[in-house]
Amino acid sequence: MAMHKAVNQMANTKLTNAREAKQDEFYTQYYDIEREVEAYLDYNPDVFRGKTVLLPCDDPEWSNFTKYFAQNFERLGLKKLISTSYAIDRKQERYGIQLSLFETEFETRAPHYDAKKTRSHGKIFILDRDENSDSRIDINDLKWQYLKGDGDFRSKEVTKLRDEADVIVTNPPFSLFREFFAWIVDTGKLFVMIANKNCVTYKELFPYIRGNKIWSGRREWAGGMWFETKYSDDVDKVVNGIDMKNVPAIWISNIDHGRRHHPLELMTMGDNLKYSKHKDLNAKNAYKRYDNYDAIEIPYTDAIPSDYNGVMGVPISFLDKYCPEQFEILNANDYRRDNTVPIKPHGLIKDKEGAIDGKPTYARILIRKRQ
Repeated sequence: MAMHKAVNQMANTKLTNAREAKQDEFYTQYYDIEREVEAYLDYNPDVFRGKTVLLPCDDPEWSNFTKYFAQNFERLGLKKLISTSYAIDRKQERYGIQLSLFETEFETRAPHYDAKKTRSHGKIFILDRDENSDSRIDINDLKWQYLKGDGDFRSKEVTKLRDEADVIVTNPPFSLFREFFAWIVDTGKLFVMIANKNCVTYKELFPYIRGNKIWSGRREWAGGMWFETKYSDDVDKVVNGIDMKNVPAIWISNIDHGRRHHPLELMTMGDNLKYSKHKDLNAKNAYKRYDNYDAIEIPYTDAIPSDYNGVMGVPISFLDKYCPEQFEILNANDYRRDNTVPIKPHGLIKDKEGAIDGKPTYARILIRKRQ
């Protein structure tokens, strides 16, 4: 019996690790990086000028993050670009499954290339000068070395690079998001990163959103994001022979962009009840008050009424359209169940037996219009 239990636990661990690996091994499309970064440049053309940019969670194969910033080094006015990778052997130890090793000709033809070291050590890619004397600084001037360690962002070696940088841009492992966020948030560095949508309800992150210290990036939330994946058994579509996976991911940042200062166009409560595209938004079940909190339930962001000045509970997707000059974020009913405001929409949240433990099914952000 004990042996069967141990075998089952081992199988479950491998399954969990495999699932975690799939969640972490996503490769961001160049177009998505370009579109996001360009929005910050549109708002402030000098936002990266004279800055050192660190990409701390790249892959040994050139990532699109490295490609974008290297190709646009001079246009952005960068001082220095640093990109680090995580050792493939450490990834395999962590996940307990076989992972592919990606190598480029750029790496294998280097005189310091070491096949064994490539598996056990992380790499650092640096761009800061014209190495080939062609009077420009671009991707052809990128140079690399092995790190002393495995390239884990939590290591002293990579942390020192973090302290040197002015801006951090990356798609960190989703399974390590809380640790990565803690590693970066109070450093005073500018950052742009990809995260799962639900991260906005994490107790570690929500207070920064409420305090208007971080916010949603330029890209709209609807539809998720498409990433290249190396797991052929977990593919949503194939584009030009490349396996793609759709993930409910968003950008978060503390770099300003213009879209977040565009106020929502709102209808009155009466007009919403008459003209809303949402069939379930009607006088019978709309804008109900919570049983135990002085606020009304707003099931859709586009149903926020222009003529209501009290507190409203809105979906977390509201943050995609949040304009800080238009609304004030007061609290949330769920930052993953810690420090929560217990609210229960009257007559809305029920299971077969009735109300669900006095808590709503979905997370809600509590907001109020600025007067």
